[in-house]
Amino acid sequence: MGRIIKSKLANGVFWLEFPDADLRILCGCPADSVKHMMKRGLILQNEASPVFLETGPNAILLSDLSVQKGSFSNLGEFPVLQMLYRQGMILPDHPGNTGVKPLLIGHPDQLSAQIQYIYRGNYGLVSERELMDAGASPEQAKELMRLKLKFAFGQIANPKELLDSLVVDSAITPIRNGVAVRRLDVNVFEFTYENESVQVDLNLAEGEQYMPSYALGHFEIAREYFSVVHSGEGDGWDIERPSMASLLTFQGRIYLIDVGPNIETTLKSLSVDISEVEGIFMTHCHDDHFAGLPTLIRSDHRIKFFATSLVRHATVKKLSALMGLDESRFDQFFDIHELYEGTWNDIDGLEVKPVNSPHPMETSILYFRTQWDGGYKTYGHLADIAAFDVLDTMITTDETAPGISQKFCDQVKQAYLEPCDIKKVDNGGGMIHGKAKDFTDDKSSKIIFAHTARLLNEDERLIGSGAPFGTEDIIIPSNHDYTFDCALKSLKSFFPDLPQNQFRLLLNHEIVTINPEEIILKAGDKIDHAYFILSGTTEILDPISNQTHRMSAGCFVGDMHGLCDALSSETYRAVSFVKALKLPIQMYREFVKRNDSFSAIAALAEKRELLQKSWLFGGSISDGIKNAIAASMHLIKDINDLHDYSLTQNYIGLIKEGQVTLQLGKNDFLTLSSGDALFEDHAVYKMKSIFTLAFSPNCAVALIPVSAIQEIPIVQWKLLETVTRQMRALSNSRLWDESLLIWHDAYSVGIPEIDAHHKRLLELTKDLIHAIDAQKPQEDIARLIDGLMDYTSFHFSREEDIFIESGYSEAASHMDTHAKLVGQVDELKRNFRFPISEKDAEEIHTFLKRWILMHILLEDRKYASYILGRRPTNANAQRLTQKR
Repeated sequence: MGRIIKSKLANGVFWLEFPDADLRILCGCPADSVKHMMKRGLILQNEASPVFLETGPNAILLSDLSVQKGSFSNLGEFPVLQMLYRQGMILPDHPGNTGVKPLLIGHPDQLSAQIQYIYRGNYGLVSERELMDAGASPEQAKELMRLKLKFAFGQIANPKELLDSLVVDSAITPIRNGVAVRRLDVNVFEFTYENESVQVDLNLAEGEQYMPSYALGHFEIAREYFSVVHSGEGDGWDIERPSMASLLTFQGRIYLIDVGPNIETTLKSLSVDISEVEGIFMTHCHDDHFAGLPTLIRSDHRIKFFATSLVRHATVKKLSALMGLDESRFDQFFDIHELYEGTWNDIDGLEVKPVNSPHPMETSILYFRTQWDGGYKTYGHLADIAAFDVLDTMITTDETAPGISQKFCDQVKQAYLEPCDIKKVDNGGGMIHGKAKDFTDDKSSKIIFAHTARLLNEDERLIGSGAPFGTEDIIIPSNHDYTFDCALKSLKSFFPDLPQNQFRLLLNHEIVTINPEEIILKAGDKIDHAYFILSGTTEILDPISNQTHRMSAGCFVGDMHGLCDALSSETYRAVSFVKALKLPIQMYREFVKRNDSFSAIAALAEKRELLQKSWLFGGSISDGIKNAIAASMHLIKDINDLHDYSLTQNYIGLIKEGQVTLQLGKNDFLTLSSGDALFEDHAVYKMKSIFTLAFSPNCAVALIPVSAIQEIPIVQWKLLETVTRQMRALSNSRLWDESLLIWHDAYSVGIPEIDAHHKRLLELTKDLIHAIDAQKPQEDIARLIDGLMDYTSFHFSREEDIFIESGYSEAASHMDTHAKLVGQVDELKRNFRFPISEKDAEEIHTFLKRWILMHILLEDRKYASYILGRRPTNANAQRLTQKR
C-alpha cells in the first residue's frame, strides 16, 4: 500500500492523506466540501469517545483562484469549524485538543482573505467599539460583548491562535512530518512524501461546476399574495438537504430569508431566476446562512438587502474579507435597507420585526406580517436560536463577567414564543441552537422544525412538523396574476415609445409552461412562435461556438429570426420550469409592422447580440437591461478618439471588431479580441488604465457610459475581477523588463504626494536590483536594503495617516498588509547569502517586482479611488479633476 492516499470527492475537491505522517488535507474547499467528506465517510463520529468527537482533515489546500465558473472556490469556514469544534481542536479539556491547529496552505492573498473571513465568521463584530460603530449604544455594546465572550469561552481569540498558515510557491515547501508541497502551475500542486509524489489539480475542467452533496427535484412555485416556500430545513452538516432558509412571496414579489450554499441550485429547483429576486432578509452570517450571498451579485439589478445595522456590519466585514473588497463597495452590489430592532418595519406593505437573539455573532430572529381580514397574518423565522436551558446557564448577576442578565434571558424567551400563523424554528440543539421542547406551549397555529441533519423524533413530532424541500404554505392566496406586471415592464424596454394599451394584444396570448430540460426552439428550426420568458431560467446553446449562455425572465426567444423569416441559429432549452407568453410569429410580425418598430428593435437586437457574446454582459442580464445599455452605446472607429482619455474617461469599451493589445513599458502584455472589454479602470477606480493600447487597423469599439452599468452588480463584479486578475497576472509574469520599474504617468493614483513616494520606491528598487545583478559587496546591498526599508516605512506611515484622515473603510487590512511587507523585506535581508546565486537573484527580482507593482498598481489604487471618490473637496482631488 502506498504512503499517499488521494481521492476525488467532487468537482474541484480532493482528499489527500498521509497516514504515516498524521496529515489529512482537504484540497479545495468550495461550498459543501464538509458534506462531501461526510458523504464519502471521511468524517466519522468516534462513538467510543466520552464526548462528541469526529475524525476529519487537519489541513486545507486553498485554490489559487477565488472564483471559478462564477462560484467561490474558497469557503473554508465550515471545514475549519469542523476541525475546531467537532474534532475539538479549540475546546478546553477536549481529547481532540492536542495543541495542533488547523493548517491553511496556499497563495498569500488567499490565506490572508480566508483567515479574516473565518475570523469574522467565528465572531462577527469583535469589540465594543465595533458594536458601537454599528449602531449599538454603549450599554448595549457592553451587554452584547458579555454575551459573545460567554460563547467564546471568555476571549475573542486572535486568528493566529485559531489557525496556522503556510505559503506555497514554486519552491519545495515542507508541511510537517516529512510531507512537502510545491506549485507547478496555477492551481496545480505536487505533494511529496519520502519516495512518493502525487499531483492535485484544483482547476475546474470544461463543463464542470462545483456541486452540492444532494440532488434536488424540480418544483414550480406560485407567486402568491403571501406565502412561505420551504427552501431548506437542514443545517451546515446535513448531506441530504439545503441549510435552513425560506423563500417568501408577497404580492408576487420574491424575497429570500438567508442565503446558504448553492443558492443558485436551490432557486433553479424552485424555477426562480436570480433576476426575479426582489430582496433578501438576513438573520446572521454563518456560512450555512451566508455562503450564497456572493452568488446574488450575479444579478442584473441590486437586490435589496434587509438587516439590522448590527447584522449588516458583521455581514459586510465578512463578505469584504472573502471577496477582497473594500467595505464601501457593498452598496455597489446590494440595495441596503436598514431594519430597526423590536419594531415593525414596513417593506411596501410587508412588515418585518427583527429581534436580537443570543448567538456567537450578531443574529436576529424575524417576524413577518401583513394586514388581512381585519387583523394580520404572520410568519416567524427563528434561525440559530439558543435553547432555554443554555440561556439559563448563561445568567449571571456580575455585570462585568461573560454572560447575560435574568431580564435579558426572560425577554429572549418571550420573543421566541410570540404566536404566529406559521413559525419555523431552529431545532439543532447543542450549545448554540434551539430545542423543540421549549415550544411545547407555543400558541402558534403551525410550528415547523428545521436546522437539523436528522428526522424528527416522536416527542418533536407531537409539537411541530417538518417541511420537505419545495413545499409551500400559502398564508394569503392570490387572486391576481403578478407575472403580467413583470411582463409589461419588460416588454416596454423593447417598444419604449408605444402606449400601454398596445401591449394588451401581446399580453392576451397563451401562457405556456415548459418543463425542465425541454427544448423550446432548436437550431435550424423554422420559427412558428416567439416566446417571451415570464419566469424561470432558460439557456442558449450556440452550435458554432459551443458556448452556453443563461437567459433570465424578460427575454425573447426566436423573435428576431422569426421577424426576418429566418431559421433559428441557436438552440433554446428550459433549465427549470419556465412560464412564457407564446406569440404566433405572424401576429408578432404584424404587430411590429403596424407600430413601425422593426428598424428600432433590429438596431437594439444587433447591440444586444454584441453584449450577449461578451463575457462581461453575456448570460446573466435580462434583455430589458441589455436594451437600456444598448440604447446608450455608440460605436467608435476613429482610433485617435480611443487614445484620448478626456473622451473615454466616462466610458468602458467593448471590442466589436479587430484586436487591441495591452502594452506596458516595452512589453505586449495581453491581446484582446471581439467581445473583450476595455477601460475597466475607468469604472473600477475612476482612473486611466495603466496600459498603453495598440489598436489593429480594422478595430471598432463600442463605448458604454459608466453611468449605464453602475446599478448592475454582476457587471461591476466582473469589471473588478478583470482588473484584479490582470494585475495579478502582471505581477506573476516572467515577460517583464526593467521598463516596468520606470515611472509611467499611468501609474498615478491621483494624489501627488503618494505619486512622488512611488517614484522614489521604484528608483530604490531598481538600484537594489542593479546591485544584486552586479554582485556588489554585501555591505553595499545591505545599505540599499536598509534604504528601501526606511523609505518604505516612511511611505507606509504617511499612507496610514491618510487612511485615518479620510475614514478609509479598509484601513485595518491595508495596514496589516503593510506590516507583512515590512516583515518580508526584513526577512529578505536576514536571509541574504553571498555570493548570490542566479536562482536566488531571480527569486529576489520576482519578490521585489511583485511587491512594488502590486502595491502601486492594485492596492494603492484601491484606497486612492476611495479617497478621491469620497472627498471631492480635497485640494489634490480638485487639482486632479481640473487637469483631466
